[in-house]
Amino acid sequence: MKLLRYGAPGREKPGLLDSNGTIRDLSGVIGDIAGDVLLPESLARLAKPDPSTLPIVPAGERIGPCVGRIGKFICIGLNYADHAAESNLPVPSEPVVFNKWLSAVVGPNDDVRIPRGSKKTDWEVELGVVIGKGGAYIDEADAMSHVAGYCVINDVSERNDVSEREYQIERGGTWDKCKGCDTFGPIGPWLVTADEVPDPHRLPLWLEVDGKRYQNGNTSTMIFKVGHIVSYLSRFMSLQPGDVISTGTPPGVGMGQKPEAIYLRAGQVMRLGIEGLGAQQQRTVDA
Repeated sequence: MKLLRYGAPGREKPGLLDSNGTIRDLSGVIGDIAGDVLLPESLARLAKPDPSTLPIVPAGERIGPCVGRIGKFICIGLNYADHAAESNLPVPSEPVVFNKWLSAVVGPNDDVRIPRGSKKTDWEVELGVVIGKGGAYIDEADAMSHVAGYCVINDVSERNDVSEREYQIERGGTWDKCKGCDTFGPIGPWLVTADEVPDPHRLPLWLEVDGKRYQNGNTSTMIFKVGHIVSYLSRFMSLQPGDVISTGTPPGVGMGQKPEAIYLRAGQVMRLGIEGLGAQQQRTVDA
């Protein structure tokens, strides 16, 4: 299934994308794409109704984040060796973990606000993993059974003043400051359930700014695979249904451009996507 949420910010309703690309309303079946709805048994029940019997959602509705009531938004840094190289950082020996504040979460096509004073706001297309079955100390061999599905995430990053990359590299080294600004976590358009993604480690992913392609990678080159990441994180925190994990970005970020870095400014358009998981498009605006 391709699950989604539509409607005004904070008032999104659950929906489903049918095989014809039509959005169907699920609000008569479930309250939200969130929490226990993401458990394996709940998703199995949700797959039974014929989508053609569900009401059609009128065209033009805003698409919101594909997961509601997110408990944790966990990110993995430097998970592609070539991205670590372009960042002039060593390949990590175990996953680098940081968080985005939940106020960063927006819909896949909502505006991205550049923080006041920022000169180094950057882009990062990433595979998102949504937890279905929760747990702690999850065995790696069993970890994939805890995944409800996958989505596209733009891990927008600030590399200067107020939050961006300068905060990450020049202002004390903590990543959370530069990653969690408002609107820095577009999620969606769809949550594609795990049964529709036979191998999450063979997915092309890409990102363009104003029509120029900067990132063109594949999840096959991730250092730490999804099962390892889920198991690793569960050693330090219990995972719950609806937790979102962003698994790292391939090379091609603005900071790594040669002969000099390129960063976002207001009035630009980012387009990004992952094969089978859909595409996003955001306009950048001043905060």
